[in-house]
Amino acid sequence: MKENFADFINKSYSFKEASIELGAALHEGTVFPEAKIKVPLKTLNRHGLIAGATGTGKTKTIQLLSEKLSEAGVPVLMMDLKGDLSGIAKPGEANERVKERCEKLKINFEAKGLPVELLGLNSEPSKGINLKATLLEFGPTLFSKILELNDTQSSIISLLFKYCDDNKLPLINLEDLKTLLKFVTSEGKEEIEQEYGSISPSSLGVIQRKIIELEAQAKSVDGNSFFGEPSFEVQDLIRKNQEGKGIISVLRLTEIQDKPKLFSTFMLSLLGEIFSSFEEVGDLDKPKLIIFIDEAHLIFDGASKTLLDQIETIVKLIRSKGVGIIFCTQNPQDVPDAVLSQLGLKIQHALRAFTAKDRKAIQKAAENYPISEFYEIENVITNTGIGEALVTALSETGTPTPVVWTLLEPPSSRMNILNETEIAEITNQSEIKNKYNKFVDTQSAHEILLERLQGELPGKTSEQPEGNKQNTKSKNSPSKEAESGLDKFFKDPVVRQVAKSAARTAASTITRGLLGMLFGKPARRSRR
Repeated sequence: MKENFADFINKSYSFKEASIELGAALHEGTVFPEAKIKVPLKTLNRHGLIAGATGTGKTKTIQLLSEKLSEAGVPVLMMDLKGDLSGIAKPGEANERVKERCEKLKINFEAKGLPVELLGLNSEPSKGINLKATLLEFGPTLFSKILELNDTQSSIISLLFKYCDDNKLPLINLEDLKTLLKFVTSEGKEEIEQEYGSISPSSLGVIQRKIIELEAQAKSVDGNSFFGEPSFEVQDLIRKNQEGKGIISVLRLTEIQDKPKLFSTFMLSLLGEIFSSFEEVGDLDKPKLIIFIDEAHLIFDGASKTLLDQIETIVKLIRSKGVGIIFCTQNPQDVPDAVLSQLGLKIQHALRAFTAKDRKAIQKAAENYPISEFYEIENVITNTGIGEALVTALSETGTPTPVVWTLLEPPSSRMNILNETEIAEITNQSEIKNKYNKFVDTQSAHEILLERLQGELPGKTSEQPEGNKQNTKSKNSPSKEAESGLDKFFKDPVVRQVAKSAARTAASTITRGLLGMLFGKPARRSRR
């Protein structure tokens, strides 16, 4: 029986093309080190799930997969909500438990760190690269979700975004939006009502209070530090180092683990930006990028049916961009069935049955796996130890591999956090640090509307200084008219900002439509 088992596993998990090894098969308490459990790289863009109760080893499985992918030349983006994934940058330690596991698996332990880029949503440059996005890029639907607005208030946000789009008013940060709210209740009220309809003052008041609340969030995540420029370019997520290893971008989100709305909205915005920016590539020999979303239930908690449909659509379509998403959560039921059905790789750590509800959850989780002639899935789920899991993946032909109780390899990197000195060291060595960790304050809606609120007429240009008149050509010179027209247009800081936003979002029409954002058309110049 045991020989038949090992032969069966080897045959089922033998692939012609590149794959990564996760561990060895377990059966009736015996480890079969020769029965290697592998995952083909070419099918990892079919997405995946890592599930299991707290303390069963999910985080270390993310770490192990990320290491293997990086060494195979696949860049990785990891969502680190608990702060314990950053240790992947430093070599691990061969303690007694690690040595014992390696002996069972008949492998040699090699302590090593991987190339890491630390990212964050905070305003402390020493702790990582600052991710920023403009309000225009975020869009009205997702921004309304952050503020937890109702349908009426959300429609007002959409109206305000449309007004800015039509009148060449770049929405960059929260200061722009606050000034816009002040403008539509005073100087611009009549103009707004004539072209777009009336707006309830009470709804505007609610929106203003919500924005103030967002600004007053935790010190490390204030609204103005995230909404602004320079915007993060998702192409920087698919870099490799000089040795050809994929760079692991660790997005440290410890500050927002208790803010599910901000986390889920940020994730949807990031996925939308990736989808709109990456080219269609179909099925590759290995993915362009793998994204690990830890605590995935935060994305789905309280999500409306419309939002769930949008998530499902993104999961379906982003595969063609060469991007795989692996959700990590405690229970498979945390992920909607519509999304769960799209997942190819499934790694199930132990679930605990303390209540009748727990037992029903385990029964449902067992139904997600192929029927096995070697295991009673429901029984195994409750009896797997730490660092053990049920694994099934997609073969090279797209068919599910048999589910196998697997003893997973230990990560080669540190299974602990980095200290402040190590974080600062990695940040200082970053190739993109100077690109993003700087303050940029371009002219935007705040400055333009402030001028109007102060009584300055829009579109007016000051008279030419006396000292410059001698250098100009005559009025009738065609070259003068052509040159001044183009120069004024392209030197206009607002036009330059709009052109920059338009260039970055030119390919995002489909995604913005899916997420209910603004369509990717540049804001028009005012017709005065």
